[in-house]
Amino acid sequence: MKFIESLPACPVETTLMLIGDKWKVLILRDLLPGKKRFGELRHSVGHISQKVLTSNLRDMEACGLLTRTVYAEVPPRVEYALTDLGMSLKPILDALDHWGRGYQKAAHKVMESL
Repeated sequence: MKFIESLPACPVETTLMLIGDKWKVLILRDLLPGKKRFGELRHSVGHISQKVLTSNLRDMEACGLLTRTVYAEVPPRVEYALTDLGMSLKPILDALDHWGRGYQKAAHKVMESL
């Protein structure tokens, strides 16, 4: 795991430092069910460039949230999977999902009343 020299004193700030970007949360969401290859992630995450996905995956690997496994095959096969630390974020992602569903319902009600 990458050694982070100085973590913020606030635990919420630490969490946001690690996953507080749109792409990282979506990568976590898509790896929760199990391992995926780069192309599968790029497709499931959505409109993300190869460069941005690669950068985010490297950051998350360096922080211990996921593993990258390279298989000595032709053509080469690389799979990404969440570590136990990455999986420990599941309750947070579940809470985001729950809140988002509630917001969508409320927003639809507001739109219907207009």
